[in-house]
Amino acid sequence: MELSKAYDPKSVENRLQAWWETNGYYKPEAQLYVNPDEKPFVITIPPPNVTGTLHMGHALTLAIEDLMTRYHRMKGARTLYVPGTDHAGIATQSVVEKNLAKQGRKRSDMSRSDFIEEVWDWKEHSHEIIVGQSKAMGISADWSREAFTMDEARSTAVATAFKMLYDRGLIYRDTRMVNWDPVQLTGVSDLEAETDEEGEPGHLWTVRYPLQTNRWDGPTNAWGSGKWAEGATEFITVATTRPETILGDCAVMVNPGDDRYTPLIGCTAVIPAVDREVPVIGDQAVDIAFGTGAVKVTPAHDFTDYEVGKRHHLPMIEVMDQHARMNQEAGSYSGLDRFACRKKIVADLEHEGLLVKVEDYRVRLSRGQRSGAVIEPRISLQWFCNMKTMGAAAADAVRKGDLKIVPERFERTWFQWMDNIRDWCVSRQLWWGHQIPVWYVVEPANTDANGEKPIMYCEVTGAAAHVRAIQDWGPDVQLRQDPDVLDTWFSSGLWPFSTLGWPDTGHADFKNWYPTTHLETGYDIIFFWVARMVMLGQELTGALPFHTVYLHGLIRTADGKKMSKSRPDNIIDPLELIESYGTDAVRFFLITAGAPGNDIKMDARKEGGKWRSGRIEGARNFANKLWNAARFVLAKVGAEAIAPLTSADPATEALADRWIPARLNEVIGESRRLMDAFQYGEAGRQICDFIWSDYCDWYLELSKLHLNPGVLVRTLESALRLLHPLMPYVTEELWQALKTGLAHVCPERFASPSLMLAEFPTQEEEAELAGINPKTAMLTVQDAVRTVREIRSDLNVAPSKKIQGVEFRPRSPDQLAVLIAQLPTISFLANIDPATARALGLGASGSLAGEPIAYTRGTVNVQIARGEVVDRAAEQARLATEVAALEAAITRGEALLTSDFGKRAPAAVIDKERAKLAENAAKLAQVRSALGAG
Repeated sequence: MELSKAYDPKSVENRLQAWWETNGYYKPEAQLYVNPDEKPFVITIPPPNVTGTLHMGHALTLAIEDLMTRYHRMKGARTLYVPGTDHAGIATQSVVEKNLAKQGRKRSDMSRSDFIEEVWDWKEHSHEIIVGQSKAMGISADWSREAFTMDEARSTAVATAFKMLYDRGLIYRDTRMVNWDPVQLTGVSDLEAETDEEGEPGHLWTVRYPLQTNRWDGPTNAWGSGKWAEGATEFITVATTRPETILGDCAVMVNPGDDRYTPLIGCTAVIPAVDREVPVIGDQAVDIAFGTGAVKVTPAHDFTDYEVGKRHHLPMIEVMDQHARMNQEAGSYSGLDRFACRKKIVADLEHEGLLVKVEDYRVRLSRGQRSGAVIEPRISLQWFCNMKTMGAAAADAVRKGDLKIVPERFERTWFQWMDNIRDWCVSRQLWWGHQIPVWYVVEPANTDANGEKPIMYCEVTGAAAHVRAIQDWGPDVQLRQDPDVLDTWFSSGLWPFSTLGWPDTGHADFKNWYPTTHLETGYDIIFFWVARMVMLGQELTGALPFHTVYLHGLIRTADGKKMSKSRPDNIIDPLELIESYGTDAVRFFLITAGAPGNDIKMDARKEGGKWRSGRIEGARNFANKLWNAARFVLAKVGAEAIAPLTSADPATEALADRWIPARLNEVIGESRRLMDAFQYGEAGRQICDFIWSDYCDWYLELSKLHLNPGVLVRTLESALRLLHPLMPYVTEELWQALKTGLAHVCPERFASPSLMLAEFPTQEEEAELAGINPKTAMLTVQDAVRTVREIRSDLNVAPSKKIQGVEFRPRSPDQLAVLIAQLPTISFLANIDPATARALGLGASGSLAGEPIAYTRGTVNVQIARGEVVDRAAEQARLATEVAALEAAITRGEALLTSDFGKRAPAAVIDKERAKLAENAAKLAQVRSALGAG
């Protein structure tokens, strides 16, 4: 199998991906190597939304999860990686509605069934793209088990889960205040209402409300006359960031401990514009330091006020409709958008002399995650899930150590959320999603005077609901299914077990693979998704759905900004990077660029319409380095028939051939330790360093001096196994090339049909060795060679020049013995004359004439005859040029500090310039000294 001169990912990746899948290697049933000591490894993909295409965050998820899967498969664990996609209710509906709008069509003009058909068409389109992207990332998922959150099996699981929770009294219907999205026209959960912690620019309006007294009993003039509060002599002043909600005020509230207002508790205030008489009440909910210390109470349009209203039995007056337009309760403002109403009522308050002041203020607005619209608190009839007991169980699982979160610092956040969890609003006023499995009696009358017959039925299917209804009401009964759908996170919360056959607990996959092993995802959805899987898994299956949660960070732009679909300019399609650099390079960068839970900055830039990245280019260069190493080995060893080689006698074996297996063994141990500790990035970096530096830069060079085919091939083959979970394509291609061309060297290494089914290397116990350890000995050799190379670089000595007269002085007698024995090797690597090279003890007299060049790096001092490395004429010319450059720099610096700049610039800048001037002066003194000595 002849390798091309350069690695071409395009000619390899699609072919190998199809070969792996066609041969069924992704399926657990295809595993050849199974270690009975390894527990099964099961992981389910965080199902990407069918809203379009995957982004770099998805690519990071896939890279890490596939690394986990390939690593555990190669360790001998029975391994299953389950793929799938999410219907993403509100997000997908929003995308389809936007697409319809481009065609001049509206959902409101369509029937529900016609609209859902449009969404299914979009789902098929998006799903095809997502699966293609996932396969391009090289993931070894079992596609025969692919799931979709709205396929038949998952739909049955959702309806079953809802009924189980309903029957246990955990799901209930109630009228409560919810986060209302006036664009999506649906309630959303707290997690879907995003808030900028720093707040958004806004205003704080201070307004006077007149108080009724024996001298003023209320307005006698019309609102807008400018005389509405005429005659009022006492006022209470409130501050608000939402003046439009004044129209729904039902009280004015003060803190009972605030002496300024205690006498007013029990008095009556009059609400501007609507002439509504409301009480002044006392409640500890008031922050005395906020605004004036008195606040308006709008129970129907504020979460805090809603609770206050219930405590004080206040009316709930809604002044906005579902579109956030003012309704009839808003009087003359009816029909206005809430923000238009705000503008008008502020102007009217000013006209009436009731606006005291307006201040700039940072307002913590909640916005719909999908629409971006300002969320409106609204009282609505919704379905809720009681989360208290489930939340406590989820918190206990982490506290007891049954559930591990990586990195551990996220446990604190987990407890904060779980210990303060609120009931979950699970209903959404959408069309796309799992319609709530509840049916209401329409005919006969939908109420029962005696309260004996149920008026709604919760069942897994409509047929089952009809059977029960007929039993209660007779054959003419008519039912209507609840029109709302479930929050998309409800079906996602069942994902670890619904994908394995649940609710059929006798299903082979459920019995063999549940609970799963790890859950890997971004830390930003720890509560959207992870928490709900844990809570629902424990409640519905009686077991944690996984024992470890691994959280990766977010992919950010080079300047640290979050990549967002709202900013298409910073969204990167991973396929574009794959097109430029190959999948392995993209995977390697993503895995090694960060640590668990830490964000990753992309150094990407657009050039010629394509994304470019220096760091991914570096990963591609690594793949090329490995490719060229394999080409060298194939060419060096050749295909001649030689007997399988065994290890040579350590007494006669070359140092390099003892060192590289020892280093490999060390890297194997560290790689396993790091991967088992979820430190995948560091494991990748150490494997890369071993291949690039130890094997390619050192051992391959040494093999030109002394060839040991067995060690050469075995080390490369083991390195390919180590690297395979990170870079599957290039390692498989090279492994197959070695298998074809060099299996006769070590046939025991190539028994598997594919590298992905081979065993991950295992660290061997190192034997006790007499004398200096080969790793320590090789380090001495490397120090000697690196020091000579550094002298060459510093003094501009051509690499091709063979240096005469070199003396090495190590720190210890053991190292001296190494240097003496390895002088031929060192001479070869450093290109020095072995006949004039010597290794001496630290106190020994040297034989170099004149004053030699001396460097000490690491553990070895190297001295070289000055005439060998210094061209006196050229060196004098170079030093003279450097003197001139430094003198010019000093002149510029002095002029800058004595100019107007030196008087106006900040102190820190001046200090920096002075330090630069001093540094240049010191350099000048050194160079002048060297020039004089020459």
